[in-house]
Amino acid sequence: MPGLSLTKETDVLSVSDLTGSLKTLMEECYPAVSVTGEISNFKHHSSGHMYFSLKDQKSQLRCIMWKWQNQSLKFVPEDGMQVILRGGITVYEAQGQYQLIAQSIQPAGEGALQIAFEQLKTRLSAEGLFDSEHKQELPANPSRIGVITSPTGAAVSDIIRVLHRRAPWVEIVLWPVRVQGEGSAKEIVSALTGFNQYGKVDVIIVGRGGGSMEDLWAFNEELVVRAIFDSEVPTISAVGHEVDVTLSDFAADVRAPTPSAAAELAVRDQQEILDRLRVSFSRLQNAINSQILRHKHRLAALMSSHGLRRPLDLLVQRSQHIDELTRRLSDSGTHLLENKRLAVGGLIGRLDALNPLAVLERGYSVCRTNEGVVVRDAECLSEGDQLRVKFHRGEARCRVELDVNLPPIPTKRRKNRKVPAAEDTRMDLFND
Repeated sequence: MPGLSLTKETDVLSVSDLTGSLKTLMEECYPAVSVTGEISNFKHHSSGHMYFSLKDQKSQLRCIMWKWQNQSLKFVPEDGMQVILRGGITVYEAQGQYQLIAQSIQPAGEGALQIAFEQLKTRLSAEGLFDSEHKQELPANPSRIGVITSPTGAAVSDIIRVLHRRAPWVEIVLWPVRVQGEGSAKEIVSALTGFNQYGKVDVIIVGRGGGSMEDLWAFNEELVVRAIFDSEVPTISAVGHEVDVTLSDFAADVRAPTPSAAAELAVRDQQEILDRLRVSFSRLQNAINSQILRHKHRLAALMSSHGLRRPLDLLVQRSQHIDELTRRLSDSGTHLLENKRLAVGGLIGRLDALNPLAVLERGYSVCRTNEGVVVRDAECLSEGDQLRVKFHRGEARCRVELDVNLPPIPTKRRKNRKVPAAEDTRMDLFND
């Protein structure tokens, strides 16, 4: 027996010696073996190691998969899952149990990627990441579109070609990333975050051309799916061909079967827009013409109605009455003006009759003292007084030479006669 030599019946082994010998024997005999069975009692320890049993109808085998080996698994093992394990047999000496140290686990039926896909889909769906209530509507007329894909693949060429054909005015912003292989998922997440921080694109197309499930796996990574779900800019997932489905398709606001289809969904075709504008213009023109014709008929009906003619008749009558009042006002004003003109003429005649200058024109004169007092009574004069005599034309200075003769004054009038004082100015009309 390898690792242990027994020569006599009296030789006695310790438990540790026997267990160690069996461990060495099993590791040498079964360094690599493939075993199929059903997983049970699965436990993913906080240390990262996986502990479980593999069983069939008659037996079970303890299994371990260390942390540094299970990190590459695309799926999480579960109880009841039929798998094929590849690893080596050893003995756990502390308990004297043999066990299989798994180096790889493959599903016995479906592939590992498919199982991982279904597991992650179920978990994220339960969180609501795929619910339609979280979907954003695509902008009707985007002016700038962000594209996340490989700069050398056929997808970017198809997207640019379709966008230029359908909407040549749209600006395309390409964020080049790797779309498969190690680190590709992080680059896609970085591009999604960058476009959201940039804030100047109206919609994001993220995707790539077709390939195997393993080639498309970056778009099934949880961090990519969550980044698409968290995007505040509407996203279109365009991964693979029409038959290819990724978890990014479920998380995106819109899923396109191909990159070309994504470009068609992102913008409206310019010919379609022109056709719709023509139809809308024609409808608008017909609607306006119909409205004009309808209002024209309505206006004609109103013009011919009795209710509208009556106000017009009243307006005509009021206009005629205004004309009559205007004429009467004009006649009254003319008559009043003529009366005033005649009255003013009479007053002018009377003023002319009372005008003292007119009296002087008839040969009368006005006599004043040197002080300018009008002499109305000769009794006020004495011989030698200096006088000024005003005629119609000119004035003369005179001196009283003879005695003043006064005519007899009737008694009744002399009783009330008043000799004017030197300052009396009642004859101011004769003043210069």
